[in-house]
Amino acid sequence: MPVSLLWEDTIHAGASWSLVLRRGRELRIEDVEGGVNVAALFYNFDCPVERYNMPDTLKAQHTAHLTEGLVLYSDMGRILCSITSDTRGWHDPIGGHNDAVAVRSKYGKSSYQEERNGWHRNTRDNFLAELGKYGLGLRDLSPNVNFFSKVMVQKDGSMEFGSGLPTAGDAITLRAEMNVLVILDTGQHPLDPNPKYAPKLARISVHMAEPVATDDPCRLSRPENARGFINTERYFL
Repeated sequence: MPVSLLWEDTIHAGASWSLVLRRGRELRIEDVEGGVNVAALFYNFDCPVERYNMPDTLKAQHTAHLTEGLVLYSDMGRILCSITSDTRGWHDPIGGHNDAVAVRSKYGKSSYQEERNGWHRNTRDNFLAELGKYGLGLRDLSPNVNFFSKVMVQKDGSMEFGSGLPTAGDAITLRAEMNVLVILDTGQHPLDPNPKYAPKLARISVHMAEPVATDDPCRLSRPENARGFINTERYFL
C-alpha cells in the first residue's frame, strides 16, 4: 500500500457510503471478491448544483465507457475527477441504477424485519439516504457511473451486460480535481443477469495525490481535456 494512504474502509454488500474527496487527493476503489458493481455520483462539494455530466463526459472524450486516462466532467465544463489508474479497463457510464420496484420485481419481496441486514436494498433509496446527509434530495439525482461493470450498446440501441469472469483485486483510482462529494453504492447493476440478490463488497481508500503535471496523461489524452483542466484551474485562482 502506498505511503500516501490517509484512511481506508469497506463498503459492505448492498450498502452505501459518501465522502468529501478534497482536491489533490485520490480515491482507490477495489473489487475485493470479483463481480462488484459500485454505482457512483459526483458533485462539486462547494456548490452542489454543479455535478457530474454524463453526456459531456462521453462526447468530449469520444467514448462510451470509462477507463484510465479519461476524466469526469461537470455540467460547467470543469473536471471533477481524473482516472489515474485502472486494472479493469471498462466501466459503465450509461446503465443507470436500480430502484425499489426493479429490485422487488427481479429478486422478490424482502424486508428488514424478516431478514435483517440481508434484506434487499436498492441503489436509488441508498443514494437518497446519502444525499440527505448533505441537504440534497430527489431533484439532485443525476446519471451515475457504474464502476467494474461493462455494458455494450448493440446496433439496435439495446444494451447488453458484459460477459466474462470478473477479477478479484481489480481497482480504479480517481484523483479529485475539485472538492468532490462522492456518493457510492454497492447494489447490483440493473442489467446484471444474476437472478439472485447477491451484491458484493468493495474496499475504498483515500491517498494524497501527486501534483498534476503539464504532461499528465489525463490532461493530454484528449484536446478537450486540456481545456477542461484550464477551466478547473481558473476556478481555484
